[in-house]
Amino acid sequence: MLLRGCFWAWIVLAGTSWAWARPPNVVVILSDDQGTLDTGLYGSEDLETPHLDRLAREGIRFTRFYAAAPVCSPSRAGLLTGRHPVRAGVPGNTTSEKGKPGMPSEEITMAEMFRNAGYATGHVGKWHLGYIPEHMPNGQGFDYSFGHMGGCIDNFSHFFYWQGPNRHDLWRNGEEVHAPGRFFPDLMVEEATAFLREHRDRPFFLFFALNTPHYPYQGETEWLERYQDLSYPRNLYAAFVSSMDARIGRLLDAIDSLGLREETMVVFQSDHGHSTEERAHFGGGNAGPYRGAKFSLFEGGIRVPAIVRYPGRIAVDEQRAAAAHSCDWLPTLAELAGVALPGCKLDGRSLREVIFEGDAAAPERRLHWMTGGDPEAAQWAVMEGDWKLIGNARDTSLGDKEENLTELFLSDLGRDPGERRNFAVEHPEVVERLRIAHWDFARELPR
Repeated sequence: MLLRGCFWAWIVLAGTSWAWARPPNVVVILSDDQGTLDTGLYGSEDLETPHLDRLAREGIRFTRFYAAAPVCSPSRAGLLTGRHPVRAGVPGNTTSEKGKPGMPSEEITMAEMFRNAGYATGHVGKWHLGYIPEHMPNGQGFDYSFGHMGGCIDNFSHFFYWQGPNRHDLWRNGEEVHAPGRFFPDLMVEEATAFLREHRDRPFFLFFALNTPHYPYQGETEWLERYQDLSYPRNLYAAFVSSMDARIGRLLDAIDSLGLREETMVVFQSDHGHSTEERAHFGGGNAGPYRGAKFSLFEGGIRVPAIVRYPGRIAVDEQRAAAAHSCDWLPTLAELAGVALPGCKLDGRSLREVIFEGDAAAPERRLHWMTGGDPEAAQWAVMEGDWKLIGNARDTSLGDKEENLTELFLSDLGRDPGERRNFAVEHPEVVERLRIAHWDFARELPR
């Protein structure tokens, strides 16, 4: 049996030569169910995201960036721990019911990593990684927490309406609070701004985990009117994306107004692709040429927009085509901030060279995905360069017309980025190599 837990081992980060007057602040912004192309600079021609576009122009945007999972909880676990979600004990969505566990306490989060380096740590927004005290944000390294613990809420009543009984879900530091009628993204900006202001004189780490544009689609009136000529449900989705973008703009403005712009690294990514569930009106998001959506390991389910900005330290308005992964943020931010890594097995790799050298290759490794705890039944994928092998594949592109594939599906993303063609018959040697790699990976996992 392999141990799941991490431990602290103060590792010297080889090659780090930063000499800060004080360590840099770090803000990680995570959107929810945002499609691959659903920002202006990523190719959308029918919705407005001026603030995300500004963030991208002021930093570096990745054009081949992958979420750790095609669904909410495991994607968050991968980002926060630097470990593939199944290794971090979160193979699928955690329950949104009060009193239920989530990500194991032995996992060391990005918040714990930064707090051990002297940072103030704050969580604002959606959590969805556990609903008992030791698995809620304050038990996972966050000094301050405000938001909802479950998977989705109504943005005005702050009730969870997935299934009965309906229940209120808004918390500050583990205590239930109420703000009926207040738009949750507005509350997020207020709470985040207060956190920034309180800790402006010391290094801080802020996890700003939006619940937008996750359903229910509740865009502002001005945006609903702006998009009234778009087809349904794109009009509803677009209004919610632009409403989200406006709040990201307010957060960026708060960083600037507090004089923190030059000493703050900002990271943005979506947690996975857009939803085609019934609750999401069977769509609205845009994966462009890519097959799949949320819940799918085709590109449309896991290929997401991702941006990093660090004024005066990294390039501006540049793209990086190297394949990168959300587990990479933890070691990348650790190296850039000069803080120690946890002493457990990390699946992420530092992207420092990719960020600083425009033509640097992606870290040499295979990438793994597995949704569900049963290796036989789980949807899984292994990526090696342009090859990606998917087992038990789901194509969720068409919502209620979802297609489930029983055969192994081999993609060649160089020749067929839209994954319309299965190359398995033509390349049995690649299939066998990646199939063995998957089962070797599965055997490493804790039982």
